[in-house]
Amino acid sequence: MREPSSPFNPFSPFDRSEGLCYNGPSPDETTVEGFVGGEPVLRGYGLILLAAFLWSTLGLFYNRLLHHHDLTTTTIAFFRAAVASLTLFVGLSGRAGRWPAISRREVPFYALFGAFGVAAFFLVYIRAIDRVGMGVAAVLLYTAPAWVALIAALFLGEPLTRRKGVALLLAFGGAALVARIYHLGSVRLDLVGILFGLGSGLTYGLYTIFSKVGVRRRSSWEVLAYALGFGALFMLPWQSAESLRRAVTTPGTLLWLLGLGWLPTLGAGVAFNQGLKTVPASGASIVANLEPALAALWGALFLHERLEPFQVLGGAMILGAVLILQREG
Repeated sequence: MREPSSPFNPFSPFDRSEGLCYNGPSPDETTVEGFVGGEPVLRGYGLILLAAFLWSTLGLFYNRLLHHHDLTTTTIAFFRAAVASLTLFVGLSGRAGRWPAISRREVPFYALFGAFGVAAFFLVYIRAIDRVGMGVAAVLLYTAPAWVALIAALFLGEPLTRRKGVALLLAFGGAALVARIYHLGSVRLDLVGILFGLGSGLTYGLYTIFSKVGVRRRSSWEVLAYALGFGALFMLPWQSAESLRRAVTTPGTLLWLLGLGWLPTLGAGVAFNQGLKTVPASGASIVANLEPALAALWGALFLHERLEPFQVLGGAMILGAVLILQREG
């Protein structure tokens, strides 16, 4: 999962320096691999840890907005993309003195990116959290690198090495344990919720691939701004006027929506980008892999969720697959 810097990383796994989500340095920034020193490196790791912490809180925002503010999953996902995109466009315009424009030839690419890498990803992930809990959903999200390796082998001609094969077996075997396949009579985790969780890993993998292509021509922040913008546009027709009105006119609800767009979405990306300036990408990615563990902890502390021992083992297998793929990269 480790390749030269591709930009961000919205919520999680894979390689935070590869542009999975809202992180990673821009093409004009330099990641300091092998940088040694005292305070700058410690500060850098502190920022990476802050990013992992912010990403891990995503489920808390979703849970609050779903169950205490009575918003639909589509409305929450829409505002998440819209708030983050608008903030980015305002920031980019203020910095450059103009709106970052794209050509007509780029529109189909960003439309596909927005539809499958943002809208579909946001929607299936929030539904996974709603149905199986934030701990299980975060672990299943980390199957993204395995999906990317599989897609690359099937459609992009990349060789499926022995190391990648082992990683795939670990990832999907771990996912089976997280889904409690060993307890077929259980109804605590429904099949639909598990499929949403695996779907979030798949769509997150698509986000990674689109992001890698996009940053070949534009800065990571411009790619993210347009991807989120198109994603919000695709989700807009599914919004009800009443949900939109209630979201923007209820102070408490609007505050949580702004927090969702600014903290686990953009705030984590900014912290990760800054941390990468003094921390090796390999070290940053390992620290960022704390996210599912933190998400499970928040779920246990605040939402009374519990992972069984075999589910914890499954999560460890998935993270082991992530580390193997990082070494392969």
